[in-house]
Amino acid sequence: MLLALDTATRLISIALHDGGHVVAEATWETANHHTVELAPAVEAMLSRAGLRPESLTAVAVALGPGSFTGLRIGLGLAKGLATALDIPLVGIPTLEVLAAAQPEFPGDLIAVLSAGRGRLCVQRFHWETNAWAAAGEASIMSWDALLEGIPEGAPTLLSGEIAPEAVQKIVEAGASGKTITLAPTASRLRRAGYLADLAQARLRAGAADDPYTLVPIYLHQPGVPHP
Repeated sequence: MLLALDTATRLISIALHDGGHVVAEATWETANHHTVELAPAVEAMLSRAGLRPESLTAVAVALGPGSFTGLRIGLGLAKGLATALDIPLVGIPTLEVLAAAQPEFPGDLIAVLSAGRGRLCVQRFHWETNAWAAAGEASIMSWDALLEGIPEGAPTLLSGEIAPEAVQKIVEAGASGKTITLAPTASRLRRAGYLADLAQARLRAGAADDPYTLVPIYLHQPGVPHP
């Protein structure tokens, strides 16, 4: 049984995956109470599934980008479990989890996370064969810069943490000639079930990470404070 943990932002998501399907999942927004909420939530989920920590066979964790504190807490628990139980650990970039929730689309996908003060963590994806593949590295930018960089007439799907005030900017960009589609609100939610799916695929390919060397993904930009 694989346990997936995503604490990259104020949204926390956890899931259990038996190798064939997701057997339990919980997602909620925290008021920066990751430390006191995460471990009890994992314990409760295991209990409801009739499992103990010793039942786990692997752990997956969202690596970032995201908030320093959130990532540190999730990675700390994941590393602790993997080391104590001597089970594989798999780290997955956070924006890849967002992309995995979206179906094929005739254009690019842009996944976004809030980086505080109106800034975004952004990554572009292309559809390749049967999955989204990252096109370049993740970066930090403003909504204005993101929307300005979308070519007119190029179909673009947006997903992730999109605040209500940003929706108006997207509508205005569409009126100016941008071909932008907003993913449905439910599929914009970052869910640990998708993190678990991605991790299981890596495990099947024989890939895992070293809990002693695995580190979070932080994006740095001069003048941009960390959330």
